[in-house]
Amino acid sequence: MSFTAAIVGRPNVGKSTLFNRLVGRKLALVDDRPGVTRDRREGLARIGDLVFTAVDTAGFEEAPPGSLSARMRAQTETAIAQADVVLLMIDARAGVTPLDRAFADLVRRTGKPAILVANKSEGRAGEAGALEAYALGLGEPIAISAEHGEGLAELYAALRAAHAARGDADDAAPAREIRRGAAASQGVAPIRIAVVGRPNAGKSTLINRLLGTERLLTGPEAGITRDAIAVDLEWHGRPFQVYDTAGLRRRARVQEKLEKLSVADALRAIRFAEVVVLLVDAQAPFEEQDLRIADLVVREGRALVVGINKWDLVERRPGALAKLREEADHWLPQVKGVPVAPVSGLTGEGLDRLMQAVIDIYEIWNRRVPTAALNRWFAGAVAAHPPPAVSGRRVKLNYITQPKARPPTFVLFCARADAVPDAYRRYLVNSLRETFDLPGTPIRLTLREKENPYAARRS
Repeated sequence: MSFTAAIVGRPNVGKSTLFNRLVGRKLALVDDRPGVTRDRREGLARIGDLVFTAVDTAGFEEAPPGSLSARMRAQTETAIAQADVVLLMIDARAGVTPLDRAFADLVRRTGKPAILVANKSEGRAGEAGALEAYALGLGEPIAISAEHGEGLAELYAALRAAHAARGDADDAAPAREIRRGAAASQGVAPIRIAVVGRPNAGKSTLINRLLGTERLLTGPEAGITRDAIAVDLEWHGRPFQVYDTAGLRRRARVQEKLEKLSVADALRAIRFAEVVVLLVDAQAPFEEQDLRIADLVVREGRALVVGINKWDLVERRPGALAKLREEADHWLPQVKGVPVAPVSGLTGEGLDRLMQAVIDIYEIWNRRVPTAALNRWFAGAVAAHPPPAVSGRRVKLNYITQPKARPPTFVLFCARADAVPDAYRRYLVNSLRETFDLPGTPIRLTLREKENPYAARRS
């Protein structure tokens, strides 16, 4: 059995840097600017033979009720409440501040095992601050440098002692055992979903509604989400892993470094996902940026579902949904038949329809067509519409096969592959989509020339 360690502290003390060090990857965004982290992010961490869940949190600040900072503080307090061990981090170079003292009082009141971590202790500049941390009353501070990896042996010893204090130190297991146990308990691999869209499209609100809890930070402000946060979801007995992402604006408008990092994180989530839910605003659907995002998803080869959010705010007219589907086919011909699911993250309307669309498009994305059926279709398609002659010479098409799915990928063997017009490729792709019921998923068609057996004789 593993345990959960929440990394807490005031802004800009290096919490995300330590989190990345523990999980072994740059999952959390890191910048010199304070207050970069807003949501709490979880990751599988490992030090030696200790494997545990590390939770990165927002910096703890005093703020008026209802403000964004207050909502961020509530997320941090939730992380502390759910943690088994609390890592309170201070900046050794800045020394102990009044906010550090307030945070130490909060941690002490929880009664949970706490480890005081004095970060940025490399060199002489941090020695005084590390010694000053004794005044917080949380025991001996662990002097580390999250950026340079110093002091992790001492942190390991403190974590193991805290773990032992919980009475389950013998349950600490290697990472591979924990992962294998989790996979066995699920019985089936979760479908990875990335929820993307323009800023303020309601992505975090929708995921919170799916989870049934306020797991992600939400509010009327645009651009609240910065990190791509992964959360586990079980829907009608089937597991999913859902990624909330930052809003994607036009590239010309993305100027600040932090927003560039957020966009890069969102793009990584798209590449990692199997199904991407493009959330658009029902009051202004299929704007130019929505189409750009959809095209990006298709080029990455991910299965696509279009979620029409804020459906509760539009006037319901007869045939409104059919019109939206027609618009989707018009604006996104490269994935004709893409599922369109009207939803409301605020009221929960349409969630079953959305999740069923995800499951259906995932199955289509994984579909394989038998080679015999594929070539029967191919013979009929070529007979009905032969490829046009190029420079007075006809293009000979031999046979077709499907080497892989995810997305469905086909290889067509022919002579003079570079002479086949793009229009004829589109004809074949559309015919494939219609004949084998592959709506809404990207289809890859590669033309490959057969090796000429007489080429060696000519030389």
